[in-house]
Amino acid sequence: MKTKSIFFILPLICFLVLTSFKSDNALNSNKFVVVLDAGHGGHDPGKPTKYGFTEKEVALKIVLKIGAELEKNPDIKVIYTRKTDVFVTLRGRAKIANEADADLFVSVHCNAHNSQAFGTETYVVGVANTKRNFDVAKLENEVILLEDDYETHYDGFNPNAPESLIGLTLMQEDYIDHSILLAGMIEDNFTNKLKRKSRGVKQASLWVMHNTYMPSVLIETGFITNNEEGHYLNSSKGQAQISTAIKDAILEYKKTLDLNVGEYLGTPRKQPVVNDEVELETIETNPSTTIEFKVQIAASSKKLETKAYNFSGLSPISRDQVGKMYKYYYGTTSTYSESKQLLSKAKAKGFNTSFIVAFKNGEQVLLDEVLKTTSN
Repeated sequence: MKTKSIFFILPLICFLVLTSFKSDNALNSNKFVVVLDAGHGGHDPGKPTKYGFTEKEVALKIVLKIGAELEKNPDIKVIYTRKTDVFVTLRGRAKIANEADADLFVSVHCNAHNSQAFGTETYVVGVANTKRNFDVAKLENEVILLEDDYETHYDGFNPNAPESLIGLTLMQEDYIDHSILLAGMIEDNFTNKLKRKSRGVKQASLWVMHNTYMPSVLIETGFITNNEEGHYLNSSKGQAQISTAIKDAILEYKKTLDLNVGEYLGTPRKQPVVNDEVELETIETNPSTTIEFKVQIAASSKKLETKAYNFSGLSPISRDQVGKMYKYYYGTTSTYSESKQLLSKAKAKGFNTSFIVAFKNGEQVLLDEVLKTTSN
């Protein structure tokens, strides 16, 4: 009897364990996953300082404080690229984020300069179009040179060569809007809540973000080389204030995504000024080329039916999926002037931050490139 009971009970136990495991996975899959990356670590101290503290220490302390606060939210799962003073490769950091299927990648650093420069900067991936942005990208990317056999792992990438940086922007194209949205929230908190000088949201070709498949930002929390700001960054008070500002921005970003459409859920790319009297028609010279203009009214993690009642009566509505996000568009037209009329209607319905986007043969392209091509 005992033997028969064992054979009956064992499958039951296995079934319950597997069911529990699947339930846990299902719960985790519904959580908002944030990967927090403390810059540098181990034999890579980061920015130099004459005060006896290092960037790697400051970044880690800030990250651990951010994580401790985010972990109080049952809807958020926090993953760290490092929780101790260890060296993690740049590709290793991106791998952690991608394998976690993260919703956000947030990398924390400190800035440095040979002057008494001060202020915060938050970077998203983009072409380093100024000398200062290139200098920042070069410093952050040079950690690659500390890795063994870096030529093999990074396909000959040279952090000192501007031409090597151009290709790093491509992988993040799908997520740039949301990266800019989060970066703006972070800098706003630094300015409005902490009354610190913000040097703005900037774009640079940073390797640690280019291969992550989710919205990603790199935060320069201040200049560790500045006499006053350096000591602020190394203080318990400063680290607590900075971590709270970043944590609040992440929660604000998540709340924005969780809201039903009708709220601001996307950041428009910089759009060119176009003469209102110029009518930009579809390119007719090449019958194989089709240009469409639409109005993006929202982007959300929720998959909504494209019915008018979900969008304040607007119709027609179309939807595209980009990664974990769904983008929602109102209308479609081949002329730019008509798209501006659609934009006015969308804003009149409460979609105040909607914006015009362009598609070429069904693929979204930069609006300014289409307008330049069409006007030519």
